[in-house]
Amino acid sequence: EVQLVESGGGSVQPGGSLRLSCVASGALFSGFCWGWFRQAPGKEREGVACIDRYTTTAYSDSVKGRFTISRDNAKNTLYLQMNSLKPADTAMYYCAAGAANWPYLDPNKYDYWGQGTQVTVSS
Repeated sequence: EVQLVESGGGSVQPGGSLRLSCVASGALFSGFCWGWFRQAPGKEREGVACIDRYTTTAYSDSVKGRFTISRDNAKNTLYLQMNSLKPADTAMYYCAAGAANWPYLDPNKYDYWGQGTQVTVSS
């Protein structure tokens, strides 16, 4: 059974930074495509950043230049470094894994999901 556990969310002022982590178990971490997604109340889940097994990355336009996705295969851990946070970044953030061979930002391409970690950006 694949299990994903996110951590690192919290409350931060605009312009601040957070680093999210996602630890995976029960999966061949290095062979999967991994992504960070977010969902704000009343909105659809959207792709934020994804990374495939070859470390090719993709970012949504709204976070490009501010967020960085990375993976540590030895630790079975996925990261999302978020800088210059804005109130519009407020959402529940989820990590996900899938067998795709490209870092799609489409949630439908991912099969396994964590429970999420809340990020709130407010002054």
